[in-house]
Amino acid sequence: MSLNHIRPWKNIYRRASRQIMVGNVPVGGDAPISVQTMTNTDSGDARATIAQVVACAEAGADIVRVSCPDVAATTALREVCRESPVPIVADIHFHYKRAIEAAEAGAGCLRINPGNIGDESRVREVIRAAKDHGCSIRIGVNAGSLKRDLLEKYGEPCPEAMVESGLDHIKLLQDNDFHEFKISVKASDVFLSAAAYQGIAEATDAPIHLGITEAGSLNAGTVKSAIGLGNLLWMGIGDTLRVSLSADPVEEVRVGYEILKALGLRHRGVNIISCPSCARQGFDVIRTVEVLEDRLAHIKTPMSLSIIGCVVNGPGEALMTDVGFTGGGAGSGMVYLAGAQSHKLSNEQMVEHIVEQVEKRAAEIEAETAGDVAAE
Repeated sequence: MSLNHIRPWKNIYRRASRQIMVGNVPVGGDAPISVQTMTNTDSGDARATIAQVVACAEAGADIVRVSCPDVAATTALREVCRESPVPIVADIHFHYKRAIEAAEAGAGCLRINPGNIGDESRVREVIRAAKDHGCSIRIGVNAGSLKRDLLEKYGEPCPEAMVESGLDHIKLLQDNDFHEFKISVKASDVFLSAAAYQGIAEATDAPIHLGITEAGSLNAGTVKSAIGLGNLLWMGIGDTLRVSLSADPVEEVRVGYEILKALGLRHRGVNIISCPSCARQGFDVIRTVEVLEDRLAHIKTPMSLSIIGCVVNGPGEALMTDVGFTGGGAGSGMVYLAGAQSHKLSNEQMVEHIVEQVEKRAAEIEAETAGDVAAE
């Protein structure tokens, strides 16, 4: 077994929610929290969109959303859905017919915003298409596009307005005997988002899609998302998430997994534990970690690796990881395997040797896992 296990004091007790399906991916209930992203290609360009979907799936995306603003996009969506390795969510705004076309094209889920999809009769047509084609629906409430009557009632976007909007739309779906839905109540403000999500979590058992919308650049948006989503996840709220960044969608997937990994909610790939480096370091920690992140990006097996520059904290951290390297003196350091001191190694050989040891350990963990499954 990998040493990357969860201890009792790290447990998070998730909010109980109904489970729905987005294509073949379960969302809610006891299903793992799924990671989503959204393409930023021209949705009418099927080949470019498919290529980006595949890249995101290889990075770990469980679900990918594609914007469908026009007929060209929903026409291309049929090919995208057919060739995608993961379920596709069709993002619909303003025109309900695009939702109907997306359902017919094979989308696993339709994302509609109650503030801009149209009147109830149009929403009913979307529900009918979802039923006919086995789609789920995400109710996407956004602080920036609330209906006028709610803004007049509350004076401004606020948690109460967002929750009311979500519940109104839930009622419309339920009144039409449609229950395969999840909901999001997003805002770019962390406090507004968190309060709205807490309110909707108390008011419904629907699966919840988490997100801080328009979070910003890779660095700033990662911090904002980690604070907002991390706190909600810590409270047990959230069944699927998307980190919204002004960056490559693959980066959204990576950040999403890092947030989940930090909370022990999902484990994928190598979790590198490394020091910030200081004058005590026996090798260039920062550069080494950069290289190892790139060299080990292909590994999907959950495992841990410690890269520590000196012996102050290195041995202690290495005891808790599958593979470790601690800087020493005279151009060499100590390799740790399965939490135990193993052998000395020169700094020049470190990267290649660590990659080799991580790949070997990943293969062992996979074999152990396969054996456990076979024994069951």
